[in-house]
Amino acid sequence: MARVVSSEWQVEYSKPHQRLEVWKQAMLLVKEVYRATATFPKEESFGLVSQMWRAAVSIPSNIAEGAARHGNREYLHFLGIARGSLSELDTQIHIAIMLGYIPADHPIIEIADRVGKLLTGFSRKLTKAEDK
Repeated sequence: MARVVSSEWQVEYSKPHQRLEVWKQAMLLVKEVYRATATFPKEESFGLVSQMWRAAVSIPSNIAEGAARHGNREYLHFLGIARGSLSELDTQIHIAIMLGYIPADHPIIEIADRVGKLLTGFSRKLTKAEDK
């Protein structure tokens, strides 16, 4: 069970996936997606905003689900789904930039890139362990 340590989003975790930097950064990405989409036009509530929320939430959710599965092969499958959701979100972020809803230098882009790099590194680590 998580225990809040401070008033910020800092929590002491007990689940293995919650200790992973990739999961923590994916959770930060969710927070930033919700924050960024708060200023989108109301007519996007059931369109782009909803799609971005679903894609963002899917990333840490699949990391967590993979961690609960048996073996690296299953874990890699769910990391692949998380990567697909990240690619979907990346496209949606670029659509939001194109439409002028967020600036091209918004921090969400850097966070998404970081999550992608962490997913790649973690997947490689699990693949090497699977090959042994």
